[in-house]
Amino acid sequence: MKCDKKHMLLYAVTDRAWVGKQSLYEQVESALKGGATCVQLREKELDDAKFLEEAMEIGSLCKRYGVPFFINDNVDVAIKCKADGIHVGQEDMEASQVRKRVGEDMMIGVSVHSVEEALEAVKNGADCLGVGAVFSTSTKADADVLSHDVLKSICHAVDIPVVAIGGISKSNIMQLSGTGVDGVALVSAIFAAEDIEEECRQLRKLSEEMVKA
Repeated sequence: MKCDKKHMLLYAVTDRAWVGKQSLYEQVESALKGGATCVQLREKELDDAKFLEEAMEIGSLCKRYGVPFFINDNVDVAIKCKADGIHVGQEDMEASQVRKRVGEDMMIGVSVHSVEEALEAVKNGADCLGVGAVFSTSTKADADVLSHDVLKSICHAVDIPVVAIGGISKSNIMQLSGTGVDGVALVSAIFAAEDIEEECRQLRKLSEEMVKA
């Protein structure tokens, strides 16, 4: 399975910091009902057994909605839960090494911050790229903000789908118009929302407008 641009439109990246009124499973289902086109499960604190258990549940939920399911960083969990994709950062295993582990069918997403990193990721077998932070973000305090010129250069340099990430919300998403991105990856804009389903509905509409603009 290779990455389809339409799955990048509204890419939901989980963060259990906002679990409370709803469980993470319920939050993800609300996002899917609202129009999320891809889900990435990110768990920095869970041990592998708990992560795998959660991945199996949320993976089957995504399958029911016909939406690709990515695991963040953990290649072992991605293989065991038969995820559609694995997303790795620059500090993680190189895409070519990941490919050897996961085989040809699983999608590989790579976080990049420059044209050089983007071209290297493509050469190593990446199927899609996450580029950011495009705005300042509280989710990753150490993330440098990339200029939209760099974002545009990356989009023009590669022929695989590119998703922008970092500090994106309803108030600034349209500023990404004309950069060439295929969609937006969101954490707090989705999972910190009071009404996740309605928020995703609005964000999906804006993302569609932004990509066409």
